[in-house]
Amino acid sequence: MDKKVAVVGAGNVGSTAAMRVAEKELADVVLLDILEGVPAGKALDLTEAAPVEKHDARITGVTGDYSEAKDSDVVIITAGIPRKPGMSRDDLLSTNMNIVGNVAGEIAAVAPGAILIIVSNPLDAMCHAALEASGFPKERVIGMAGVLDSARFRSFIAMELDVSVENTHAFVLGGHGDTMVPLPRYSTVAGIPITELMTPDRIEALVDRTRNGGAEIVGLLKTGSAYYAPASAAVEMAEAILKDKKKILPCAAYLQGEYGINDLYIGVPVKLGAKGVEEIIEIKLTEEEEKALRNSADAVQGLVDAMARLRG
Repeated sequence: MDKKVAVVGAGNVGSTAAMRVAEKELADVVLLDILEGVPAGKALDLTEAAPVEKHDARITGVTGDYSEAKDSDVVIITAGIPRKPGMSRDDLLSTNMNIVGNVAGEIAAVAPGAILIIVSNPLDAMCHAALEASGFPKERVIGMAGVLDSARFRSFIAMELDVSVENTHAFVLGGHGDTMVPLPRYSTVAGIPITELMTPDRIEALVDRTRNGGAEIVGLLKTGSAYYAPASAAVEMAEAILKDKKKILPCAAYLQGEYGINDLYIGVPVKLGAKGVEEIIEIKLTEEEEKALRNSADAVQGLVDAMARLRG
């Protein structure tokens, strides 16, 4: 392969992302973790699946040695402690900001041209930690949030209307948390807005379920959090970058005036290509939607401010 993807964090999200990158033959993969033997073991397991899955991606697993990530094109950062039952994303802030900051700094030293896709929670705040620690331009530090949240909304729409998920399209803006802003007006089935296909109360029920999508899975699993869908979402972003697809996806991007928001990572539609975020797409919002987005931005700003206080 002429491309390389490093995945930092060999837990469920990271190892699943590594598997999907390899099986799509997007790039060779380096799986990194601090746990001795775990990334090497998972990499070997994935390598032994390659003859069955019929791909030739090279998968390497290493503990603590960032030199293996040298010259990576894309780095997916999933490192950090996971959510547990009763834990909000905000509870993760203190520990994960240090982990993500350290990872971003290490990656910047060995892969200064990489594009970072942040998956660690609380996601929007972790983008700020990675941006600061890496010193990368804002276009090359992107958060995986909207792709996942939109996929959840699309799944619920398909279930509600008994249609193929391939016919569904949805946009979810804002922070990756309880204040996210699903947009029914921009969510469609085969081009038909869902506002014409279901009642307002059913739409609101799906919106609420989308906002609580991660918590619903945490509650069911009891001892962990979602990983199949988050991994797929991160890999869709990586594919758009590696193939220079110019794909419009909702991602956490650093805004400087767009949507009236300054110096903050927030979920918005962006064009993803070889340079990372190549354009931020501004869509027209109603007054109510603007208010919801501002509320979400305020919640993210609160986390950023909290990180500043923790750093002293």
